[in-house]
Amino acid sequence: MRKILIIGATSAIAQATAKLFAEKHHALFLVGRDADKLETIAADLKVRGAHQVDYTALDLNEFDKHDSMLEQANTSLEGLDTILIAHGILDDQKAGEQDYTKAEQALRTNFLSVVSLLTPIANRFEKQRYGCIAVISSVAGDRGRQSNYIYATAKGALTIFLQGLRNRLQSANICVLTIKPGFVDTPMTANFKKGALWAKPEAIARGIYRAIENRKNTVYLPGFWWLIMMIIRHIPEPIFKRMKL
Repeated sequence: MRKILIIGATSAIAQATAKLFAEKHHALFLVGRDADKLETIAADLKVRGAHQVDYTALDLNEFDKHDSMLEQANTSLEGLDTILIAHGILDDQKAGEQDYTKAEQALRTNFLSVVSLLTPIANRFEKQRYGCIAVISSVAGDRGRQSNYIYATAKGALTIFLQGLRNRLQSANICVLTIKPGFVDTPMTANFKKGALWAKPEAIARGIYRAIENRKNTVYLPGFWWLIMMIIRHIPEPIFKRMKL
């Protein structure tokens, strides 16, 4: 039985992944901002077969509360061996271009808050010498584009941070998994026009579950995004900067 902490548990992808964990009778501790929504999700997961489900409400931009939240989760589950970090915001690129404070907020939520969490998590897991740390980044972080470069900056920085953390923790037998979803049909993207490249949260969740079970390093979800991003990364800069992406 895994003892799993899910941070950003009210997101569509996190909820779908938690359901898969519950069906395998794992123990879960959920963290998110909305206490009422967490209560509803927890009740559903118990019905689905979770061995244990506890939760706490927290604004993850309150960095000074991260340590106490981790200790609460550890005490509740009597240990932790798997952590999924799934929180984030899809910022307004145009607003961020005009107002640094809005850009800073996006960077703080999508990157710095995750680093604040990963620092004590990494130290805890390094001492116990086992576990899996899974973090949702994005294909957007593979290359900066004019349409979302603030969001991409945060996700690109997060991907690099996870690479270094993976290198650091490999000798301690810790799996550090970077999850790179493409377009996902969630409430956060409700206003976007959908097409053939869009995936449902349930499909992403299945990929995350398999990647954790197989202790992968990096996974693109759905898998075809690996090829798409490989092509995008290799477009020469003189050509790429003229493209309207």
